[in-house]
Amino acid sequence: QPTTLAHHYGAYFEMFKRDRLRMKDIYERMNYCPLGAGALAGTTYPLDREMTAELMDFYGPTPNSMDGVSDRDYLIEFLSALATIQMHLSRFSEEVIIWNSNEYGFVEIDDAYSTGSSIMPQKKNPDIAELVRGKTGRVYGALNSLLTTMKGIPLAYNKDMQEDKELSFDAMDTVLNCIVLFDGMLATMTFNKMTMAQSAKNGFTNATDAADYLVGKGVPFRDAHGIIGKLVLYCIEKGIAIDNMSLDELKAISPAFDEYIFDAISMETCVNKRLTIGAPGHEVMLKEIAASKDFLASFK
Repeated sequence: QPTTLAHHYGAYFEMFKRDRLRMKDIYERMNYCPLGAGALAGTTYPLDREMTAELMDFYGPTPNSMDGVSDRDYLIEFLSALATIQMHLSRFSEEVIIWNSNEYGFVEIDDAYSTGSSIMPQKKNPDIAELVRGKTGRVYGALNSLLTTMKGIPLAYNKDMQEDKELSFDAMDTVLNCIVLFDGMLATMTFNKMTMAQSAKNGFTNATDAADYLVGKGVPFRDAHGIIGKLVLYCIEKGIAIDNMSLDELKAISPAFDEYIFDAISMETCVNKRLTIGAPGHEVMLKEIAASKDFLASFK
């Protein structure tokens, strides 16, 4: 079915919004101070753990000293969140790569975020999108590595745990760099709107709306479904789209069609009459964009 670029972008916005909320949620659990836990059983020195935690802007001290020195859940959660962010970036990158291909021709990636082919002079490689997609495995590896390290470790601290540092710092840097570069690529990427609009007409994306139109004329949906099936087969045989059919051709398949069908199955109508929450209709999208801006402002 036809949709809009704003609606498509909005889907990724929801993913990244959950990522942002997930990071905030993790911070709420990880912001507790282990200082004073000692080797595992606390300390005999008169240390005020609540005061030291407050001085360093923690919410408070970790409540169990043994858990305080042997826990890596906070990093596992954090790496899991980073892996999810990277997965979302990778999915978006895959679409950019496809859209950049000659077969689609939907986007033009700025030269700063792409390079020419070493052998094909006509080719522009979507470097950043491919690298972001490739780096995802690296971040997944960090999460799996720490999970594997921790799976058989008894309480309390063990030297195995020092393996958490290198891979965690690397994952943090990798995701941060990917976000920065991906953001720059999106900001400079241009869209071939005419090509995208023409592509939306391929594949009979308005067939469901044609069926809905017949239902509005009193045709039972089961019958409307069959009529549109015949109509699509006719178009395939003729090598045309539904929009290209004449009214006489449409009426030959079903007398329920009239001259208003052409407006009913236009791409604009198909999109804009979808006005439920989350749909791509223009009025709904304006509200969604406004709500998204409010969400972004709340984190500044």
